[in-house]
Amino acid sequence: MAASDQTLVCVKQVKQEVADEWDESMPLPGDILEGFSEHDVDDADKSFVSVKTNSEFSSQLGKINRRVESIWIQVRRGDGLLKLQTCIVQQKVSVLRRKYTIQATTDHRHIADLADLTLKQCIELQVMTRRVMHIQARRFHEDAIKYDWKMKVGSYLPHQSSSVVSSILFMPLVSENCINTTTARCMTWFSAAISSGVPLVFVNVQTELIPTTLVYNLNLTTTQTQEKSSLSSNQQIHFTNQIIHGIRLWFLPGLEEIPIELIPQPDEARFGMEIKRTEEGFVCIYSVMKDTSADRGGLRELHEEATANGFLLVISRLDDKNTIPTSVCSDGLVHCCDHAEIKDLLISAIDQYETIQLHVMAWPNQTRPSPTHAVGFAGLLPPERSFSSHQFD
Repeated sequence: MAASDQTLVCVKQVKQEVADEWDESMPLPGDILEGFSEHDVDDADKSFVSVKTNSEFSSQLGKINRRVESIWIQVRRGDGLLKLQTCIVQQKVSVLRRKYTIQATTDHRHIADLADLTLKQCIELQVMTRRVMHIQARRFHEDAIKYDWKMKVGSYLPHQSSSVVSSILFMPLVSENCINTTTARCMTWFSAAISSGVPLVFVNVQTELIPTTLVYNLNLTTTQTQEKSSLSSNQQIHFTNQIIHGIRLWFLPGLEEIPIELIPQPDEARFGMEIKRTEEGFVCIYSVMKDTSADRGGLRELHEEATANGFLLVISRLDDKNTIPTSVCSDGLVHCCDHAEIKDLLISAIDQYETIQLHVMAWPNQTRPSPTHAVGFAGLLPPERSFSSHQFD
């Protein structure tokens, strides 16, 4: 086996995700575990039991778990060796199988996930940890203050069920091995939507790590499958964890969402609007009949104005349910609102003479004032400013 392929027992991650609460006395991601001892001793070379593999270390912890409350571990962090005091904790893997690991003595949430990693992987994790710890060192101590969330949401959101900003996640296709290819497909969708007349406002695009688990069944018979709990893990089912890179596109649904109420009259058999779905998965209104609940609600005026400005009249929410596309899976299919379900909802409401509330996306240069008192999406965009030639440190 080449030296680069040899593995070391390393802290892959810790359960305590609040990095602000990490400190140097805790096991940290990237720490290479070289040995352990039941006693606090100075002569590390003679008293520490060496650690070869993660499974072996877990077995050793299981043997001493009942007779000791804590152990001392020796880890390699950067160019130095550190001695840390830790506790032994038990992790349930299955009913008949248990795994043991270590946690910080000062924080029961700080549990180490150990793995057999190459030296290169350990160093990469150590670099990440140093970066996190360096950022913490440059921060002020944090304080906690009360915040009136209910009042703020009621005052500053156009609608309390709206998150204001929307996003869509693009999974890589099977044939895509480059993040740039997935990004190009993401921006193609966004550009095509805008070109079709959907009034979207770009916010951001980012990569997103998506953990996946591949399962390989090693051709067990029915009897073997029933008895697999008594077999070793390499005779059963093999699990392989993989990380794939997706692309998440953040955007504003227009410059604002305008609430519309459709109130049918007893003699009306329809709301008076026709809807369709665009190729990119958006639901839009493409015609509004005169003297109908849709017309009385203001949709015909909005539709005419949108058409005159080259935009579609897009529904962003219907009865507080989101109608904006949410993801594109690895086979290229766009996950969006079921067109038939929307029609069924409208038919059911008109049959019962129920009021329907919907929200449509506002477009640039709109002249119709919004009935909501809250700030619109346009208020979230950075203002255009002209800066002087002075520079500030």
